[in-house]
Amino acid sequence: MLEILQHSPAKAQQEDKREEYGLSSQQAQGILEKVGENVIAEKKKSSGMKIFLGQFHDVMVMILLIATVISVILGQYSDAVPMLAVVVINAFLGFIQEYRCEKTLEKLSEMTAPTALVCRDGRFIRIAASQIVPGDVFKVGSGDRVAADGYLISCKGLQCDESLLTGESEAVSKTVRTNEVEFSSLNKSYMAYMGTVVTRGSGLVLVTSTGKQTQMGRVSGMLREIDEGQTPLQKRLGELGTKLAAICIGVCLLVFVAGVLRGEGIFNMVMTSITIAIAAIPEGLPAAVTIALALAVRKMLKRNALVHRLHSVETLGCTSVICTDKTGTVTMNKMTVTEAIGADGEDLTTADPEADERSSRLVRCAALCSNAQVRQVTHSKRKPQRFEAQGDPTECALAVFCAQKGIMADELGYERIDELPFDSSSRSMTVVCRGEQGVFSCKKGSSEVIIPECGYELTAQGEAVFSPERKLAAAAVTEKLASKGMRVLAFSEAVGTKVIFLGIMAMQDPPRPEAAAAVAMCRGAGIRTIMITGDHRLTAAAIARQTGILKEGSLVLTGDELDRLSDEKLWEMIDNCSVFARVTPDHKLRIVRALKAKGHICAMTGDGVNDAPAVKEADIGVAMGISGTEVTKQAADVILLDDNFATLVSAVENGRTIYSNIRKFVRYMISCNIGEVITMLGAILMGLPLVLLPTQILLVNLVTDSLPAIALGVEPAEKSLMQRKPRKSTDSFFSGGLMGRMVIRGMLIGICTLGSFTTVLRLTSSIPHARTAALITLVLNQLIHVFECKSEEKTVFTVPYMSNIPLILAVLVSVFVLGASIALPFFSGIFSTVVPDALSLTIALMFSLIAPVAAAVASLFK
Repeated sequence: MLEILQHSPAKAQQEDKREEYGLSSQQAQGILEKVGENVIAEKKKSSGMKIFLGQFHDVMVMILLIATVISVILGQYSDAVPMLAVVVINAFLGFIQEYRCEKTLEKLSEMTAPTALVCRDGRFIRIAASQIVPGDVFKVGSGDRVAADGYLISCKGLQCDESLLTGESEAVSKTVRTNEVEFSSLNKSYMAYMGTVVTRGSGLVLVTSTGKQTQMGRVSGMLREIDEGQTPLQKRLGELGTKLAAICIGVCLLVFVAGVLRGEGIFNMVMTSITIAIAAIPEGLPAAVTIALALAVRKMLKRNALVHRLHSVETLGCTSVICTDKTGTVTMNKMTVTEAIGADGEDLTTADPEADERSSRLVRCAALCSNAQVRQVTHSKRKPQRFEAQGDPTECALAVFCAQKGIMADELGYERIDELPFDSSSRSMTVVCRGEQGVFSCKKGSSEVIIPECGYELTAQGEAVFSPERKLAAAAVTEKLASKGMRVLAFSEAVGTKVIFLGIMAMQDPPRPEAAAAVAMCRGAGIRTIMITGDHRLTAAAIARQTGILKEGSLVLTGDELDRLSDEKLWEMIDNCSVFARVTPDHKLRIVRALKAKGHICAMTGDGVNDAPAVKEADIGVAMGISGTEVTKQAADVILLDDNFATLVSAVENGRTIYSNIRKFVRYMISCNIGEVITMLGAILMGLPLVLLPTQILLVNLVTDSLPAIALGVEPAEKSLMQRKPRKSTDSFFSGGLMGRMVIRGMLIGICTLGSFTTVLRLTSSIPHARTAALITLVLNQLIHVFECKSEEKTVFTVPYMSNIPLILAVLVSVFVLGASIALPFFSGIFSTVVPDALSLTIALMFSLIAPVAAAVASLFK
């Protein structure tokens, strides 16, 4: 530990001198070389090559690569090249998305102060904040971002917004350090913390810690201890790949044994079984998944949600709990006056100051007791006046409220003679002014301070003696408002020795207008919303009630109460807790882990550094793009570019839609591949000639399979999607009978294709005609089946066809390719097809209709 952090009495005099003059350049350089630059632990930027290679860590992709190698060894280049192309295209699409997101995150990166006014060699100079070292002394003023952790040598009316570290929306008043020696904890009034913002006043800070040793740096360090697990979709696709690998091995063995038993050569059957097994692999599946996710990401970006990882899109769809921060996420992060009460208890919130003296004097006092700079933003006959203010959040709220009432301090014509700034000891602020009526003072502060010192009150009848009974009544009003989570300020006016109570104003950080509707929509979708905040219990509970997060019977727990709970007890109670207040980053992590242990898929939203560890630990981390810190953005899977909680609900809907669509095209592709395997395997078992040649199978897999499957990826959401309960993380990808439907439909496709082949072969004795008929039957069966896959409840005769135009176009393209491969001599030579006669075409069409009609009839008996 550096000497500057050691505080023995023997060093007091020496330390005082250092506090006055700071460090010399030589001293600072020596310390810098020892402790390093004042930067927090940054996420290592992934190189383009690393991002690209990361796209190959997928079971399905590995299977395709293995199949490609086997095809090359066997000399089947016509199979190997397309599969390799699919793998590369899939990797390229994933690379583009992640690389773009990396670049976007760099642009969003705004966190620590770039420069600071530091005392070096006895004079103040501006240097890069990264060069600050322990022992430095730097100045801070209103609007500055604190460059490092340190204690205050001097300050005047200093207040800091520490919400990014603590979640506390109210600015914190600061005091000069006396003899305190604790510099490594939060919530110390004599400490200024890296990354926090000075909202008012000024001060001198002596640096105690920099970089990773700051509170912000420690939170960043916590992130490195959290491993990023696989998303539910990645797990399901991994399981799918494992099952497909087992199927391929099974097919190989079955075909090999069947052929050998028929007397075929061993080497020939090895070649044949491997060829059919490769045909069983849905080559287009990885690309279809990636394209569907990429299209969903693009759609979400248009709705102000930036996705960091492609597979995170789907994770949102199975979210069962959203843990949301309060300040800036559910609320506006902007204090607003919501109630103004006169001394006599009358509601003056909407009163006109020009017509009511009580309102006039109360609003005038509030305007004078604010140093915020207010300006008018819009003003027209159609739109109401809108004002913005800069400065302390509380004073901004007062100034805006007063401006909306038509009263602005700089337009009143009073001369400000003196000011006694607000501090934690007096809990009040006094402004002395001179006007036409002479010198008077206005005062704002805690009701416990203001009310007792007033001898008079302003009523509708004028000034009257402020009796003890009336003081108790006024105090009761303030307590009632405070119990609702509001911050209450009392106001008084003094002329000579006469102190007059004018009334009170209550303010709060209001909920976002769309927050309640978003919470309600989440509830309709079976998703719980939990508020986790560093703010006061009453404030958090009040906002939670207004937005519908806190319902009757739900619990509100504080960080202190959490500390007294064991992990087992928290696990038991977690499902009944809706609000956690006064929590630390460690508490947030513990809450998220308890929810995950309970089996929930947990999303965590946040903007401050204090949210980052929990954001990363959650199954889906959501950061705010505007107010969010760089640490939180880097930890998140999704970034809300408009800081709008409602945007998250839209993202959840997109997540559910994409998972539903992935199930649809997996159902389609696997059914089709089962049909192809049944066709090829059945021919071998029946002793028939090869039904489809390798080039014909390739044509089916890459064109008539993949294009419609990709088009299914943009299928619009069904109307009931957000009324369904979220699926469980343990649910199989094939839950709801999907595997059974795929197998049965695949067998029907295979049987119909074999039926078409054998019928035409028997009638024409022409293998080329029989193969062409089988190809037509297989392709048309699949193209009809793609419309069945639009819904898991409806049949091909009841689904809405025109809801997905890209699917219609994909089917038309597939039909055109099929026609070209048969009718055009160049392509018919490549694919070994012939133009069918009327009888062969009729048979092919008849067998194409058997499966969908059978499926539709079967659905009637469900």
